[in-house]
Amino acid sequence: MTEPSARPTRVRPLTVGAAVVAVLLLGAALGMFLTQRALNSAERAVPGDGSVEVGFAQDMSVHHLQAVTMANWARDHSTDQQVRQLAFDIQSTQQEQVGRMKGWLMLWGQPEQTPGAYMTWMREPAGHGMAGMQAAGDAPMPGMATNAELAKLRSLSGAELDVYFLQLMLRHHQGGAGMAQYAHDHTSVAAVKTLTQSMLDSQGAEMVLMKQMLTARNAQPL
Repeated sequence: MTEPSARPTRVRPLTVGAAVVAVLLLGAALGMFLTQRALNSAERAVPGDGSVEVGFAQDMSVHHLQAVTMANWARDHSTDQQVRQLAFDIQSTQQEQVGRMKGWLMLWGQPEQTPGAYMTWMREPAGHGMAGMQAAGDAPMPGMATNAELAKLRSLSGAELDVYFLQLMLRHHQGGAGMAQYAHDHTSVAAVKTLTQSMLDSQGAEMVLMKQMLTARNAQPL
C-alpha cells in the first residue's frame, strides 16, 4: 500500500505577519535600551578640569563662602529682626549649597579651588546676565566685596550696619546670579542644572526683598 505523497508546506500569511511584528518590537525594544544606556552613560560622564561644571563648583563655592561670612556677621551684630532673619536664611542656604558643590568636586577628583584664574570656565566674555559687571577692586569675582568693604561692614553698627549689609549682599547676589545663569545654560549635568535653577529662584526672591528693605530704610543699592 503506497503512502500518500506529502503535500507542500504553506506558511500562513498570518504567521509571517506575526513574526515580522515580533522582530520589529524586539528591534524597537533593543533600540530603546541602547538609547537609554547611551543617555545614562553620558549623564555619568565625569566633568573634567576646565569644564563648566568644575569651574562653576569651584568658583561659586568661593563666592558663596563670602556671602556666608557677611551673613554671619549681620546675624550676630544686627538688632533688626528682619535683617537677622534674612542673614540666617542666606547663611543656611548658601552653606548647604557649598557642601553640595564641594561634594561634587570630591567625586569628580577635582580640587576645591581652581589652581588658576577665576571664571575661565565662562568662555563668553560677558556671559549671560554679566554684561557690564566687573569685579570691584581686589574682589576676585563680580558682586563680591573688597577687603576694604568687609572692614567697613565690621566697623558699623545699628541702622548703618543693616543698610550696608543689604547693599553689599544685593550686589553679591547679582554677581552670583550671572554665574549661576551661565552654568545653567551651558551644563548638561542634571544635578548642576537643578542646583543653579534653585540658586536663581532663591536669590531672585531675596534680591526683590533686599530692594524693598533698602527702600523702607531710605537707601539705594550700591
